[in-house]
Amino acid sequence: MGRFDEDDVRVRPNRRGSRPRTKDRPAHADAVAGFVVAVDRGRSTVLVGEGTAEARAVTAMRARELGRQGVVVGDRVGLVGDVSGAVDTLARIVRIEERRTSLRRSADDTDPIERVVVANADQLVVVAAVADPEPRSRLVDRCLVAAYDAGMTPLLCLTKGDLRPASEVLDTWAPLGLDAVVTSRGADGQGGLEGLDAVRERLAGRISVLVGHSGVGKSTLVNALVPDAARATGHVNAVTGRGRHTSTSMAALELPGGGWVIDTPGVRSFGLAHVAPESVLRAFPDLLPGEAGCPRGCTHDEPDCALDDWVGQGRAGAAGPARLQSFRRLLAARRSPRDEAAAP
Repeated sequence: MGRFDEDDVRVRPNRRGSRPRTKDRPAHADAVAGFVVAVDRGRSTVLVGEGTAEARAVTAMRARELGRQGVVVGDRVGLVGDVSGAVDTLARIVRIEERRTSLRRSADDTDPIERVVVANADQLVVVAAVADPEPRSRLVDRCLVAAYDAGMTPLLCLTKGDLRPASEVLDTWAPLGLDAVVTSRGADGQGGLEGLDAVRERLAGRISVLVGHSGVGKSTLVNALVPDAARATGHVNAVTGRGRHTSTSMAALELPGGGWVIDTPGVRSFGLAHVAPESVLRAFPDLLPGEAGCPRGCTHDEPDCALDDWVGQGRAGAAGPARLQSFRRLLAARRSPRDEAAAP
């Protein structure tokens, strides 16, 4: 019997490659830090070198190793590959840093699938017009719930203050002590906005997200804040009273005085399926103290609910009845979203 060595052994090649499988992901210690300013059909625009003379926009794709973890505007990420920003180059996003805040929404109040809209924002600016279109207080309430749930500071921005006294609208949220600013079209007819300095002061040095119905003047506001933004603007339909979706994409825009403003497409609804029912009341601080008198396990929509007495005694202010109705509609919408969708 002859002698054999390793040269006499034939090894069948592995059709899937010879690299051993491992659950350990590459560390990518050399990844370059970046800030996601736009996401479009799977490709992200990432700002590299923020705040330096070498700042540049890099186009990047999400690496497969991230699995299903999505990239959203506001994310802080790590990039590898070509990060020069040159035309026709492509980098890879290999790391998404932990998010400080996450503004989330669902399609409706019963949809179990939530999605992160914006990451790492400090402030949620709810934009509403005092008229044309008429303000929809229930959407404002929904945005306040989402802001408090995300750990973001809410700011109410009323536009078109030249069409109607803003005080008539502000009275609805006066008991909350909610910070608010008002803008109006300039009397010169040149398209200037009065009240813009107050808005700039609130946004300076912060990352702010603008949310509101179509037609409320959100894009007009952004164009005034960032002259080079060139966000599309539109008009309100005279028949339906609704605006046309003009901004169709989300984008983070750098403010001339420091900070970022993130413009979002106009919304018609803001699902809160991700917010626990017991957390909804926290967005109504004018009603919250009244909960102390509620029976254990109160659903806040039953005859013994103490919130009725609290509001009836005027302890939630003049807007208390409307606020309580809005709160209960939010709770009811989690069971039957069609009712909320039909509300003004």
